[in-house]
Amino acid sequence: MSVDFTAIDFETANNHPSSACSVGLARVRDGQVVDRAYWLIRPPAAHARFLPFNVKIHGITADMVTDALEWSAQLPALQEFIGDDVAVAHNASFDMGVIRAACAESISPTPRLKYLCSVQVSRKTYDIPSHRLPLSAAAAGYGEFAHHDAMADAEAAAAIVSDAARRHAATDIPQLVRATGLRLHQLKAIPLKL
Repeated sequence: MSVDFTAIDFETANNHPSSACSVGLARVRDGQVVDRAYWLIRPPAAHARFLPFNVKIHGITADMVTDALEWSAQLPALQEFIGDDVAVAHNASFDMGVIRAACAESISPTPRLKYLCSVQVSRKTYDIPSHRLPLSAAAAGYGEFAHHDAMADAEAAAAIVSDAARRHAATDIPQLVRATGLRLHQLKAIPLKL
């Protein structure tokens, strides 16, 4: 089996999608996590307020990101880690929205990532009452984890897609997409408003 991809998860300081404050990445080769990366991100000045609700969820505070690099300085490392892989995220529209908005806010080119949503994969694979990350991960046989820690969430999403590939007898991501009737999406920049 050659199920290769990179799972990604962001946490944000507030409800603005450009306010990424941490990212977790899990590189998967042959259905197994082989490399991990995690770092804090300093949100852009215009969206740097850490809301108590968000802090309660992920535990990251403004003080913790004071010395972290801003988005534009970290984007090359993010792109290098993902490389040519399909990016996988649980509720991918959120995570891809973070990339799109953070690139727009920092006037950085938006990477043209191909991506797949593990929520959609879960819906096509498991008969469970909810496809929230903890329940989908449990259905995939992935035990308890620190939900809302970006690294742990990325690894959970990786487990879901790897398990789904086994269940659907898919040898790669394109075959999994065909087996589930889903499609790969392409990340694009936010259109400019004239």
